[in-house]
Amino acid sequence: MHFLLIHQYFLEDSAGGGSRWNEMARIWVQEGHSVTVIAGDAHYMQENKVHRVRKFFYVKSNADGVLVIRCNTSRYYHRSFFGRFWSYISFALIAVYAGMRFANDPYDCIIITSPPLLVGIPGLVLSRMKRIPLVVEIRDLWPESAIEMGVLRNKWLIRLAYRFEKYLYSKAKLLNVLTPAFREKLIHHKGVDPRKIVMIPNAADLRWSEQALRSLCTRELRVKLGLEGKFVIIYVGAHGLANDLMQLLEAATLLRGTDAHFLLVGDGMQKKMLIEEANFRDLGNVSFLDPVSKEKVFEYILMADAGVAVLKKADIFKTVYSNKTFDYLSCKKPVLMVIDGVSRDLVEQAKAGMFSEPGNPVELARKIRVYMENRALLSEHGDNGYQFVRVHFDRDKLAKRLLECIENQLKVTGKSTIFGRGKVN
Repeated sequence: MHFLLIHQYFLEDSAGGGSRWNEMARIWVQEGHSVTVIAGDAHYMQENKVHRVRKFFYVKSNADGVLVIRCNTSRYYHRSFFGRFWSYISFALIAVYAGMRFANDPYDCIIITSPPLLVGIPGLVLSRMKRIPLVVEIRDLWPESAIEMGVLRNKWLIRLAYRFEKYLYSKAKLLNVLTPAFREKLIHHKGVDPRKIVMIPNAADLRWSEQALRSLCTRELRVKLGLEGKFVIIYVGAHGLANDLMQLLEAATLLRGTDAHFLLVGDGMQKKMLIEEANFRDLGNVSFLDPVSKEKVFEYILMADAGVAVLKKADIFKTVYSNKTFDYLSCKKPVLMVIDGVSRDLVEQAKAGMFSEPGNPVELARKIRVYMENRALLSEHGDNGYQFVRVHFDRDKLAKRLLECIENQLKVTGKSTIFGRGKVN
């Protein structure tokens, strides 16, 4: 099969950040399929990390054999809400043209991955024009997340967003959700037919973690970072409003004078503020690093003692899985889960970490002390998590399962079939 994926924040090779679709596309290509991606040129997490080229569009194949069509979009994504909103609109419009101008192969299916929800515009337009089915992946519930975080307040925009969401879901042949809570929400609150919903969650990239586990570089990395003799709690990911990383600085303040050290790897709109606050508090037990490549980040995780997953205290985040949780677990690191809901359920089911109430740094500091004083429990939870993700959250297995779900839903068997064009094997 040949897939056209529309993903505004599809990463370059080895870029730091979430690489769900980089890995999925790689696995599908290895299975003998073809993937073309229409993507923007800005990194969702790093303000200065863009894929700028002189031309308005740039087409090339990446190292995995995936054809990537990059669109030159708004430069103001990281400036403000309006800058981000304009980035969504500009990509939605430019992606339509890119699909018409550069994506002319006989595709079997169009896949869009949201957020942003506006990526549905090129998905719908190109699906209709090319007469091929549309698959929608829901990585986060929009517009609910934007509303609860306070970034979407205009009642007319909210009403329009809900109407567009409903229309988009009605036109999709298949909806893939990343958590069981998303599935329940779509069925019981949005009236979506459960027969068109599948759940292929985020997963552990075991090829990278296994490579890191075989390496012997953790001691050298600790020496390089000046963390010898420290109990290192690592956070890897975005430093944005939703992440509420002030919780970690509060916990670090409470643990000052102990061996606990917080290592924050990543970037985002609040990183500068967090560095200034850590300096103001004179927190020598907190350090910040820029994002590193997907391959390298596992070496940093392996070097740490525990991983922390954290989001702002909000009901909407009870429905999400923390992406980096799977990376921590795949490196045999227990997770300090500062997210309630399904993420908490996952870690407690696996017996692979401890839950700490979001917005309660006193409790987080206390849980960290438990691990510092009980290294046997630390090791036990790490081993439990590793076995759990190998069985239930192996990226390779889940990528193939999604492929099978799409083929079944679109009634594609044997050789590639062009759905909706009257060609049947």
